[in-house]
Amino acid sequence: MTLFYIVLATFAGGALSVTIAASLTVGLLSRVVKNLVSLSAGVLLGTALLHVLPEAFESPGIDTHELFVTLLAGLMFFFLLEKAELYRHSHHHEGDDPHHHHHHGFDAEQAGRGGWGVLVGDSIHNFCDGVIIAAAFLTDVQLGIVTAAAVVAHEIPQEVGDYIVLVNAGLSRRRALAYNALSGMAAVAGGVIGYFVVAPWQSLFPYLLVAASSSFIYVAVADLLPQLQRRLALRETASQLLWLGAGLGVVVAVRGLLHAH
Repeated sequence: MTLFYIVLATFAGGALSVTIAASLTVGLLSRVVKNLVSLSAGVLLGTALLHVLPEAFESPGIDTHELFVTLLAGLMFFFLLEKAELYRHSHHHEGDDPHHHHHHGFDAEQAGRGGWGVLVGDSIHNFCDGVIIAAAFLTDVQLGIVTAAAVVAHEIPQEVGDYIVLVNAGLSRRRALAYNALSGMAAVAGGVIGYFVVAPWQSLFPYLLVAASSSFIYVAVADLLPQLQRRLALRETASQLLWLGAGLGVVVAVRGLLHAH
């Protein structure tokens, strides 16, 4: 049953995030993504600091110093991964720099190359997410559900960005959706492989959970929150705080419901 839960969670996560990304229209994108970024930051921080890290540090027979070393190593790893441009991407808009004299269509070609890079990086990211979800489910089903929810919350804004990049690269919406969905299925592969590889090594679970937390914390602090750090009107700032608080509230509520059962 645990393997079934892992496959279901990773499949639903990939399908859900890609479907929502595809359903958002370009006209609504900026407003919706801002809200999703705030919500996602709250969910990731809440999951890491209120749920996953306490679960890891409360494991019996664990050296807390080693867990802190793992947390630091995880943060540095994701920093270097981002330096390798596997986590985030940027693309060039046609004519955005009048001082660059390229032939017509040059920017589309560059965007096309960037689109493939995005797919490769996103597939690796999704595979790692699948392994993390598997480790969480193998530790505790409730923890697996909350971890999968946190992964989905982060994936939605990321998949929105990837989808728009692929469309901007010249792919049709149908092909962009298909490629994004294929990339999302890498999470299922990661979950299945994680189940068979990680299961015999249960003593490593606390360290994998800390590694997962380092991913959540890094993405929230280095990627999502900086997007919100702009001088805004009081109403928009309040909206950010409400969505951020809603993300934290979701984690607290889900955790409470799961522990109640």
